[in-house]
Amino acid sequence: MANRHLSRSVVLQSLFEWDFRGCHEDAVKCDVKTIISRNAKEFAPGMGDVSFVEDLIANVLAKKPDLDRIIEKAAPDWPIDKVSFVDRNVLRMGLYELLFADREEVPAKVAINEAIELAKTFGGDNSGKFVNGVLGSVYKELGEPGKDDVIKKKKKKIEDIPYEEMPIQNLGGAVVYAKKGDEIYMAFVHDIFGHWTLSKGKLEGNEDVRAGTEREIKEEMGLDIKIETDLGKNEYIANDPEKGKLRKQVHYFLAKSKFEPLKLGPSKGLDDAKWFKLADILELNFYNDILPIVTKSITLLSQELK
Repeated sequence: MANRHLSRSVVLQSLFEWDFRGCHEDAVKCDVKTIISRNAKEFAPGMGDVSFVEDLIANVLAKKPDLDRIIEKAAPDWPIDKVSFVDRNVLRMGLYELLFADREEVPAKVAINEAIELAKTFGGDNSGKFVNGVLGSVYKELGEPGKDDVIKKKKKKIEDIPYEEMPIQNLGGAVVYAKKGDEIYMAFVHDIFGHWTLSKGKLEGNEDVRAGTEREIKEEMGLDIKIETDLGKNEYIANDPEKGKLRKQVHYFLAKSKFEPLKLGPSKGLDDAKWFKLADILELNFYNDILPIVTKSITLLSQELK
């Protein structure tokens, strides 16, 4: 929509000014609404309603710490203060719309394409390519939402198949715990989208699920584990660009480890691994399908403490 593109231009100009003037260090000297009003008059005279601009800027600034962390993880060679003012604010806006906006209102592809166009217009010679690379990396981590909408327009397309005919990919994962003194701790990994979750990975060929789970935990967190209890399976559907939709089935276990420093292995989607005391775990931000598995594990371990 043309006016939305113009509105995003005003958003970028205003975020640029907010950033350039150091408003993140001293917000008192910067009135965001004054900045928006001035830029709307200069770059979009006659716009009238600036509610979209105000809402988008407010949301971007509220999520700025998370957005900056994601940018640095997606572009590890570029600390956020080394990225140009234009590029980093285009990325903040594009990432917000990609990750948090209503997909019905702002499809993923629209969020990415709008950001690339703004980068090309206001940034340097390589800005469009840089923004495309960062947002494209995050888009892939999300499972490429909306990709089917694009594929349908091409001659070569992956047809939708019924749920019962979808290929199944087997994974193994674990709720890992350890004892330190009188306390029980659990180990979780943190993804670039702000959630604590369980360590898991793809099983190889006909690999035994227990052996494969132990291997994956060792690779992802650097822990040697001993599987104790079968916690059951979890399933979710993911999009593969070549195979289409897959049913990913994760077999979870409760596993014990020594209380040792965690060593996060190479992974595009994870940025941290940490031990938590049993009493603090339910305060963490988990995915809805993970929470029942974690809760079941806490119940089992709590009974052991009695």
